[in-house]
Amino acid sequence: MMPRRVMLAAAILSATASGTLAQQEQPRIETLVADGWEVAGYIAVADNRSLILFKHKEHHYLVQCSVLVDAMRNPRILTYCYELR
Repeated sequence: MMPRRVMLAAAILSATASGTLAQQEQPRIETLVADGWEVAGYIAVADNRSLILFKHKEHHYLVQCSVLVDAMRNPRILTYCYELR
């Protein structure tokens, strides 16, 4: 029997390969704030990574953004946002 993590990773990879996840554009922090999303929570996971949780009074889901600040990369700030349903 396959562990849950392996099955989840396989499902994500197959969905990405088939283009279902790639069709959705991930939200940006600037767009979220402009559209009325509010910060519901924040945590600094490590020295250079933070997680920001957004809520909106008209939506029944949350959006989580992972922010990485790395002086050795270009661009120096990498952001990945996704919906939590």
